[in-house]
Amino acid sequence: MHDVTVAHGETKATYLWVWGALLLLTAVEVVLAYKQVLQPVHMLMVLLVLSVIKAGLITMYFMHLKSELPAMRWLLTISVMACFALMWIFFFRDAHRVVDLGVK
Repeated sequence: MHDVTVAHGETKATYLWVWGALLLLTAVEVVLAYKQVLQPVHMLMVLLVLSVIKAGLITMYFMHLKSELPAMRWLLTISVMACFALMWIFFFRDAHRVVDLGVK
């Protein structure tokens, strides 16, 4: 059987802490979505930031990107940023249109 602590230097306690953080962030997202304490545009921004944090935790610990070479991490970071830039370029007008229409 594959021993994670030998290959990646992480203990079970680290994975449990990351899992707990993911669980807490998910609970915050659910509460924010159901209580609707912010305006829809701000709510979307907060939920997107929380999702990016969760994705970062998952890729760093559960996909073991933390123990990869820095060049691999930079390649992934640049690729993800390029995807975000393309999404912003192509979908920004539609998102702005929805805000102007007053969708609540």
